[in-house]
Amino acid sequence: MGEGGGGGVRGGGGGLTLFFFLMIRRPPRSTLFPYTTLFRSEKGTNRSQMFRGEVDKYTWLDLGSSYIPSDILAAFLLAQLENKDQIQTARKKAWDYYYDNLSDWASGREIRLPHVPADRDQAYHLFYLILPSLELRQRLISHLRERNIYSVFHYLPLHLSPMGERFGGRDADCPITEDISNRLLRLPFFNDITESELLRVVEAIKDFKA
Repeated sequence: MGEGGGGGVRGGGGGLTLFFFLMIRRPPRSTLFPYTTLFRSEKGTNRSQMFRGEVDKYTWLDLGSSYIPSDILAAFLLAQLENKDQIQTARKKAWDYYYDNLSDWASGREIRLPHVPADRDQAYHLFYLILPSLELRQRLISHLRERNIYSVFHYLPLHLSPMGERFGGRDADCPITEDISNRLLRLPFFNDITESELLRVVEAIKDFKA
């Protein structure tokens, strides 16, 4: 859900680690499920086989680790879940402020704001601009940085990452993805951003000569 000031539920690290592990070890497809269970769920041991009565004791067999959250991470998660409505209300307020105060400015400059269909809900995960060109986006990043406002350009397309290229990813494989990646800019967005901070960002953007 979040970034910046501790924005919400986070996860997925175990799956990512598993992905890279499988790329390195490459077990036969027929043994993939038990192998992933061994690595991710059983910390490199055959404990589940012992519980099923397939072996009389369990032991360490291969690489593995524990991907369940630690007690302190679980405590952070619980606190966020208990305050979920308050967190989401604050994030919606910040999102709406950007949208309401940048819509007119953007429409006259061929700059796109997030579009959420009327029949959908959203997580208020981020707020972004899609600039007309890479050159204009880079200029806006520099313009904001000069005013001590940190904006980022999100992520590179996965197929152009070093790992993606190992699997055959090349320029122009996903032209729409590459185009949007070059023009997308994320604005400061976190749970406790204040209205005065939002106003400062909006005023700096409106001062930009697009």
